[in-house]
Amino acid sequence: MDLAQVLEIASCTDPGMVRSHNEDSIATDAAHGLVVLADGMGGYNAGEVASGMATSVIVTEMRQVLESTQPNQIDPRTNQTIAARLLREQVLRANSSIYQAAQNQPQYAGMGTTLVASLFYDNRVLVAHLGDSRLYLMRDGELRQVTRDHSLLQEQIDSGLLTKEAAKRSQNKNLVTRALGIEPAVEAEIRTYPAQPGDVYLMCSDGLNDMVEDEDIEMTLEALGANLQLAAEQLVQMANDNGGRDNISVVLIKVKKDFPADEGLLAKFFSWFK
Repeated sequence: MDLAQVLEIASCTDPGMVRSHNEDSIATDAAHGLVVLADGMGGYNAGEVASGMATSVIVTEMRQVLESTQPNQIDPRTNQTIAARLLREQVLRANSSIYQAAQNQPQYAGMGTTLVASLFYDNRVLVAHLGDSRLYLMRDGELRQVTRDHSLLQEQIDSGLLTKEAAKRSQNKNLVTRALGIEPAVEAEIRTYPAQPGDVYLMCSDGLNDMVEDEDIEMTLEALGANLQLAAEQLVQMANDNGGRDNISVVLIKVKKDFPADEGLLAKFFSWFK
């Protein structure tokens, strides 16, 4: 099923007001319902390499497999959807590619990247994430954070050591506890959520949410939701207006109508006689 008619996608990325170059990377494939965002880290240019490798590997490999695979079918080996298995496999492949490059090329030593990837299929969205890049959902005028950061700060909040208000002033905002390419193997957090017409999904690097409060993001999406590209650009501008201390990347995905999985030929044949 070609999802380009179902999903409207807009994106914007910017180095910010402090950094000299942009280590974030975005890749989208509307036809296959796939969006990937990565926020790289490492030495000079290494973060840019890591994030670029992550988005390129995952989108290229997923696109190729999805051409001949129904993502909603159940994999008998894992009892999960084929989509979940495919995305997990490609995250591992990207992790291995980044890790090997960092091991073999001294200028890339220690590089890694956060990741948030979304695959839309059969009125669902499958989400994989590592680190503190986020996915939000705007539904019925209310913004909700879908992913939970893999970060030292989030662990301190969860354990009661810090309140959310105190966390906003913390100096440990950029210390992630899970990332792509740092270890030989990694486990992405992968979950599936129902999607419905009218939903607007926001994927972003921490350069947005560190600079712009969730309430202001919500108001911007409410006011500019009819023009996704303008909304994406406005969110980036707001982050820069508030200091732009990091690279800022935003992807907005609007679900325009239902997108149930295509029926198999046998199911279609029997439906003619109902």
